[in-house]
Amino acid sequence: MSGGFVIAVDGPAASGKGTVASRLGALYRLPVLDTGLLYRAVGVILQRAGGDLDDVEGAAQVAAKLSPVMLADPAFRTRVAGEAASRVGAHPPVRAALLKFQRDFAAQAGGAILDGRDIGTVIAPDAPAKLFVTASPEVRAERRWRQLVGQGEMVVLSDILADIRTRDARDAGREAAPLRQAEDAVLLDTSEMTIEQAADAARRIVEAARARWEASAT
Repeated sequence: MSGGFVIAVDGPAASGKGTVASRLGALYRLPVLDTGLLYRAVGVILQRAGGDLDDVEGAAQVAAKLSPVMLADPAFRTRVAGEAASRVGAHPPVRAALLKFQRDFAAQAGGAILDGRDIGTVIAPDAPAKLFVTASPEVRAERRWRQLVGQGEMVVLSDILADIRTRDARDAGREAAPLRQAEDAVLLDTSEMTIEQAADAARRIVEAARARWEASAT
C-alpha cells in the first residue's frame, strides 16, 4: 500500500459508518468507498440473472466482473439488497474476488476512506486511522427503517430489527473476514449521538491519528 493517509471505518449495518465516512471524505477531500455496496451489487446482479445467493461460484463470477461504473444503481440501496449482500459476503471466493478492487482504492497516492466490515482487519490493516462505529440494534433498526421509508419502501420496524440481528450474527460468525473491531481501532458508539455529534467525534479521532501519522513520517 502507498503512503497515503487511509481511514478505515468499520461497523455493523446501520451504525452510521457510511455517514461518518462521507463526512470525513468531505472534510479531508479524500475519495470514499462504501465497500458494502460492492457486496450489494453482487447479490442484486446475481439475482437478476436468475442465480442463487448460495451459489458460491456464481457469486464469485459476478464479483470478478464488477467495476466502479456498475455501482450507481439505486436498487443496491434497498432492504433486499442488504440481505443479499450479507449472504454473498459470507462466501470466501466472493471476498477474495473483491479484495484487489478495495485494496487498489485504498492505495491511491493521496489517501482514501473505506467503510465496511473488514477494512481495518483485512483490506487496510496498516491504515493510519481506524474507527469502529457501532450503535445498539434498536437504534440501528430505527435508522434503517427511517431510511427505507424515506426511499418509499413499505417496511415494518420489527422486521428491520430482526434483519439487523440476523445480519449481525451472520457477519460476526462467518469464516471469511468476520465483523470484528481491529485491535488498534477506536470505538465510536453513536447510539446517543446526532449525525453532527458523530461526525465531530470521528473528526477528533482522525485528527489524533493523523497527528501520530505525520509525526512518524518526520
